[in-house]
Amino acid sequence: MASDSPESLMALCTDYCLRNLEGTLCYLLDNETLRLHPDIFLPSEICDKLVNEYVELVKTDSIFEPHESFFTLFSDPRSTRLARIHLREQIVQDQDLEAIRKQDLVELYLTNCEKLTAKSLQTLVSFSHTLISLSLFGCCNIFYEEENPGGCEDDCLVNPTRQVLVKDFTFEGFSRLRFLNLGRLIEGVNVETLLRPLASLAALDLSGIQLNDVGFLTQWKDSLVSLVLYNMDLSEEHIQVIAQLRKLRHLDISRDHLSSYYKFKLTRRVLNLFVENLVNLTSLDISGHTMLENCTIPSMEEKMGQTSIEPAKSSIAPFRGLKRPLQFLGLFETSLCRLTHIPAYKVSGDKNEEQVLNAIEAYTEHRPEITSRAINLLFDIARIERCSQLLRALQLVITALKCHKDDKNIQVTGSAALFYLTNSEYRMEQSIKLRRQVIQVVLNGMESYQEVTVQRNCCLTLCNFSIPEELEFQYRRVNELLLNILNQSRQDESIQRIAVHLCNALVCQVDNDHKEAVGKMGFVMTMLKLIQKKLADKTCDQVMEFSWSALWNITDETPDNCEMFLNYSGMKLFLECLKEFPEKQELHRNMLGLLGNVAEVKELRPQLMTSQFISVFSNLLESKADGIEVSYNACGVLSHIMFDGPEAWGICEPHREEVVKRMWAAIQSWDINSRRNINYRSFEPILRLLPQGISPVSQHWATWALYNLVSVYPDKYCPLLIKEGGIPLLKDMIKMASARQETKEMARKVIEHCSNFKEENMDTSR
Repeated sequence: MASDSPESLMALCTDYCLRNLEGTLCYLLDNETLRLHPDIFLPSEICDKLVNEYVELVKTDSIFEPHESFFTLFSDPRSTRLARIHLREQIVQDQDLEAIRKQDLVELYLTNCEKLTAKSLQTLVSFSHTLISLSLFGCCNIFYEEENPGGCEDDCLVNPTRQVLVKDFTFEGFSRLRFLNLGRLIEGVNVETLLRPLASLAALDLSGIQLNDVGFLTQWKDSLVSLVLYNMDLSEEHIQVIAQLRKLRHLDISRDHLSSYYKFKLTRRVLNLFVENLVNLTSLDISGHTMLENCTIPSMEEKMGQTSIEPAKSSIAPFRGLKRPLQFLGLFETSLCRLTHIPAYKVSGDKNEEQVLNAIEAYTEHRPEITSRAINLLFDIARIERCSQLLRALQLVITALKCHKDDKNIQVTGSAALFYLTNSEYRMEQSIKLRRQVIQVVLNGMESYQEVTVQRNCCLTLCNFSIPEELEFQYRRVNELLLNILNQSRQDESIQRIAVHLCNALVCQVDNDHKEAVGKMGFVMTMLKLIQKKLADKTCDQVMEFSWSALWNITDETPDNCEMFLNYSGMKLFLECLKEFPEKQELHRNMLGLLGNVAEVKELRPQLMTSQFISVFSNLLESKADGIEVSYNACGVLSHIMFDGPEAWGICEPHREEVVKRMWAAIQSWDINSRRNINYRSFEPILRLLPQGISPVSQHWATWALYNLVSVYPDKYCPLLIKEGGIPLLKDMIKMASARQETKEMARKVIEHCSNFKEENMDTSR
């Protein structure tokens, strides 16, 4: 099972400080600008953590509020030191980098920071004397600056600013720079000129850049150990240059075979050239390539013996010349990954679970287009077979979903995979912490995408969790998202059904504070709108029944929600549903259960006191729908109304005595051993009907309810009755002259049941 160990103290403190900056590290200047307290001095280990975690929170936590002036906290290296920071996407702008320009950065990763412009190129120069590692991956606007064509302010009114490519920037002065990622650099930038000043590059990533001439790479033939040319259309000239880079340990010439047409095809000769010349190679990625000629050994020989990673037994003929197995070999979406003997400790491919997980791990950061297809393969494995590396699979999918929150393909495939990876078959292997991470990325997906497939996958995945217990830490957020789904004008029927089911489960068995909070979000109105729509369609389906069930749950001991139900024409919908669907037993049970909750609220009972409503409740006393449930709930509603006394009976028809008579008859017709489709969290509304003499029938209904529940479900309801002080109330009632003899007899049996239960070493502390 995955570890449930707590987060490190460093992680907890960092998270707390970022969520409470004003109460910990900072104060507000002029009510808007964050300023560090003057007595605070933080080393780079803490500052790096603060910045990197801040970026993560902004990206993945919708509740977290970003601060415009956050990066200014690190403007003075005398009080805050930064060394290694990773900034992503829309979170960082030119002024943020400008704010930290005095820092001696060693490592700066800027990934898909599309808001950065050429102003940030000048800021980078500030770090030139210390920077060792730099990534500008996907920063597509960083070589553009705004230019006013007219050259004066008046012209700006007529001619807006336009983007002009900066062509004179180079890495002159970046004397310590060893690792550089220029992936997805825009066209027009002269890469050779840009890089020429760098004396001794060790790692270079030129992913997605089309260069006809890469001869300039040979200037680093004595220092370059890692070269990535993903999605570059190669030629014979490229291969000859690569073969001269004899210090290479990692070479990636993989491609996305779906993105565009590539003329270049890998041959046996090319692979032989790499093996012969790049003798230090430990990692090679040739994923997505089409082999022009057969690179494999004969089929009969290939299938002989046990699977081996020894180069001498390699099924890929050129790799028999390797001195040792590769640490990594990328063969994703090539036919080679399905061979038996592959000379590498780790292989990415589509042959089996291990290869697929390796692919997700290798490509998540910068290649979402490949990652989504790899996750789709994992989805098939989890759906059809059994996933043997569950924890690794879950962590990789979670990471991909976090990293590419705005990538539709990854959200679709990732959310689908999570549904199968979190089902009951795998539950015992998952820690609370891991399951919470799943819930958070699922909610992120629901938040970012209104697309039907993502919403359905996310809702289905949430159904794999214990509700409400496992969702309680995100209770408000998940309810808001589900209500948002249900309030959309055009709804997918399947999503609507799942969302209503989840809403119902979320308001069942939670405390009243939760119910009141959800009620204020518009829960009651949303359910009534769904009911109204189903009525208009003359349809009584699961959505209709779940909606009434959800209203029953959310109004339990929650007067405000009961009042909302009445204010939003809930009684009108009740009568219409009763008339339209006279045979729907479960629907009737849910509706009457809800009205029982309304009737428990003294201030709302006058609204139920109409001839029409009382007649309906009285007629339902004789209902046999759903066993005794409809009759029982109707009697419960009337019991609370009777409890207000004859003076509150403000109608002429039906007569109070006539209704009382029908209530007695209904109660006497019920089987005391009836198994119940009901769940009491508290007996308080029932117990309040005992110590009174104004309505003996109400007293009798309450006593019958207790007798039935402690008889049929003693383990659950005997302790609850004792805990809530029901026994003294029953004893007092037995002494009352106004109580019926049969009621007293039933009360004695309830007390006897509980006494017997208590004698069997019952623990009443729970």
